[in-house]
Amino acid sequence: MDINSNNSSPVLTDPAPINLLPYPQSGASFSSNIPRKKPEKLDEVHYNGWLDAMKSSSPPRKKLIKDLNFEDAADEIEIEIAYFSWMLKYPSALNSFGQITKFAKNKKIAIFLDYDGTLSPIVDDPDQALMSDDVFELVGLTELYYAGSHGMDIMGPVNEAVSSNHPDCIKSTDQQGKEVNLLQPARDFIPMIDEVFTTLVENTKDIKGARVENHKFCASVHYRNVDEKNWPIIAQRVHDVLKLYPRLRLAHGRKVLEVRPEIDWNKGKAVEFLLESLGLGNSDDVLPIYIGDDRSDEDAFKVLREGNRGYGILVSSAPKETNAFYSLRDPSEVMKFLCWLVRWKKLGEGVSSVNKRWSI
Repeated sequence: MDINSNNSSPVLTDPAPINLLPYPQSGASFSSNIPRKKPEKLDEVHYNGWLDAMKSSSPPRKKLIKDLNFEDAADEIEIEIAYFSWMLKYPSALNSFGQITKFAKNKKIAIFLDYDGTLSPIVDDPDQALMSDDVFELVGLTELYYAGSHGMDIMGPVNEAVSSNHPDCIKSTDQQGKEVNLLQPARDFIPMIDEVFTTLVENTKDIKGARVENHKFCASVHYRNVDEKNWPIIAQRVHDVLKLYPRLRLAHGRKVLEVRPEIDWNKGKAVEFLLESLGLGNSDDVLPIYIGDDRSDEDAFKVLREGNRGYGILVSSAPKETNAFYSLRDPSEVMKFLCWLVRWKKLGEGVSSVNKRWSI
């Protein structure tokens, strides 16, 4: 989001539409040797650390202290103390707003936003992960550029220089018939992802609560609603399918296993591409800010930190190692931060008493 001008803004999010069961997939070719619910060899997923990764990337939801017994309440208080200690290293972007805007003064600000867990809360049903209408009303975004599937599906403005430098970037048209640049570095993987998606649907349909999504360039298996005792089973089913596809790899998200193409591309590279597309790649008067909550966002945080180019802001209510500079607890704090940023620009970049005057 270029707050300093009327230019359109890049947003990292998941693409639409998402293919879900029971809708059939077209254009997929199927391999006869794909396992269909074979007996589980659960030692494999224990050995390769999948289960540990699933648990570490899926912290339990917090409960109100008043609803807990004494011992559990004491544990929650200890967790809160650990969180505030962690914030000494990754301070709140709200509490540090004056410091951020001091560095941003007289610069264009390019905002990059993840979606699930950042603009919308994590919910049991992925279809219900909706963005608050207040974001549209208060921030005033009129047009966005979307990068889906972890930056593997990017639509942006037509730029001859950019398209000539990227062999995977082609001209296309959007739903309104407007000519755009389309970057899809994993385009050749679409039939393979379709095939894997259909197989994963078949192989997990007997696991209560499991849900499979096709994000065009990656297949996601959600286990948020799966009983934890069945996590080893769902991990083994995904493992058995993935080992037949050496060109695909596994990534862990928040209670989701994602099968992606094994290519040299991530959200960090997507941010660099979008800045270049918008003519902001090598400018000293631009401050990129990336806000995200997941492991896949770390690549973008790392790009901004290593190049000393901008700020990464991690959305998390629990301590975790990150390449981000700052933190926010949840999507409500993200919305507050964005509103403060826009109002700061509109009021002539004044920063005095911002926390008191602009709380929402």
